[in-house]
Amino acid sequence: QVQLVESGGGVVQAGGSLRLSCVASGSMFSISAMGWYRQAPGKERELVAIISSVYDTTYADSVRGRFTVSRDNSKNTVYLQMNSLKPEDTAVYYCSDRRRGYWGQGTQVTVSS
Repeated sequence: QVQLVESGGGVVQAGGSLRLSCVASGSMFSISAMGWYRQAPGKERELVAIISSVYDTTYADSVRGRFTVSRDNSKNTVYLQMNSLKPEDTAVYYCSDRRRGYWGQGTQVTVSS
């Protein structure tokens, strides 16, 4: 059983930055594509960014150029650096092991205007 634990959420003013972290337990992290998703109140969960096992990255149009996904396999950790935050980025952010289908519990990000 793999556990994913997100951290780094909080309240920030528009234009600010946050860095989310997601630590995975267990082995084989390095061969998993990892994804960041978010879900705002009353909306469906949406993909934010993906980083593959070979460090290829994909971003949603709404965050491209503002968010950066990265990973450190030595620490079993994937990061989401979020800059130039907007109120519409407010959501619960989740990380996921896309290969094995595991999800974290989520971390709240609130951007005030």
